[in-house]
Amino acid sequence: MPPRRKPRPRPTRAASISRDGAVARLVFDRPSARNAMTWAMYEQLAQACAAIAADPAIRVAVLRGAGGRAFIAGTDIEQFRAFTSGQDGIAYEEKVDHYVSLLEQVPVPTVAVVEGWAAGGGMALANACDFRLATPGARFGVPIARTLGNCLSASNLQRLVATLGVGMVRRMLLAAEMPTAEEMPAGYVAIHAPEAIDTALDELCGRLAGNAPLTLRVTKQMLARLAHDPHAPDADLVRAIYGSADFHEGVESFLAKRPAQWRGGVGPPPPP
Repeated sequence: MPPRRKPRPRPTRAASISRDGAVARLVFDRPSARNAMTWAMYEQLAQACAAIAADPAIRVAVLRGAGGRAFIAGTDIEQFRAFTSGQDGIAYEEKVDHYVSLLEQVPVPTVAVVEGWAAGGGMALANACDFRLATPGARFGVPIARTLGNCLSASNLQRLVATLGVGMVRRMLLAAEMPTAEEMPAGYVAIHAPEAIDTALDELCGRLAGNAPLTLRVTKQMLARLAHDPHAPDADLVRAIYGSADFHEGVESFLAKRPAQWRGGVGPPPPP
């Protein structure tokens, strides 16, 4: 009888997605490296963003690092060993910009749970989310002036300035500081004790999942447009909302003093 072949090990996914009701949960799972991002993990993030956008049952997406010591501690530095010229840096920054843009474009609210460090690429991804929850003492920053000696592209730098202001960005980039969650600008992050953060996360996800999904989606799209052009057109988005079945359901449910039954699709309003 021939010996049985050992089963081939299945490839692991260091960035995996699961669904819990209306909530998609994306976990970055390299705790031994503080969840530092490899190119494979960035691509898994892109696949997760596409899967969330394609599933109308998903109303919220949560991003979290495994291990409780870090959200994401940047891009895996081993990958920089292959760089041979400044053009490699341009390609790298373009890649990061691409993956951050995909996260920004997810049509449902996104929540980053930061325990420990959100540094470099991890800071960029946490910053791209709509909401951030953190444990006390969690640290945010891009301390490349004392680590790698590289720089950020204009687009990635502008994202930080838009949410944090120039002063905080100077602290992070020029002084290479890693401010704590307690030092971040008001409204940027909600701080919860480790034993309470899961409850706070569930409460936030439940609140977001219960809101009108089209309103949330269109608001995110409008905010994205305004970030690039303060006079961006909006007629297509306004038309989509006011012409939707959800808008008419919202009006009728409000007048009837009953909970709205959101459908989430941009379909025609019901007949009179």
